[in-house]
Amino acid sequence: MDYLYSLYDALVSIDVPSDKARAVVDAMERDMGTTLATKTDLLLLEQKLDARCGAIEQRLETFRDALQKEIGATRDTLQRDHESFRGSMQKDMELLRSAMTVRLGSMLVVGFTLLFAALKLT
Repeated sequence: MDYLYSLYDALVSIDVPSDKARAVVDAMERDMGTTLATKTDLLLLEQKLDARCGAIEQRLETFRDALQKEIGATRDTLQRDHESFRGSMQKDMELLRSAMTVRLGSMLVVGFTLLFAALKLT
């Protein structure tokens, strides 16, 4: 505020009327009060920003935890589905192996039967 008195004194010393000098100082004080930030204003802003950053960090941690749980659940589901599919494929392969063995055995029996029949006829 001392600078405002110095400004007033400087204006009066160069023959600016007292009421005009006071109007300049008042206008400058109002303008500075609305456009310039004080240290207190900056400290309040810093506190608000710190609080907001803390809230954002908390939300990010919550989101990260939820995402990790979702990824874990998806991984477990995929692993169970994979194991189920693998078991199903093993059963199908075993069934196919049995069917192939029966067919091959049947073809051998028919082939030997035809061979012996052909030998007996000759």
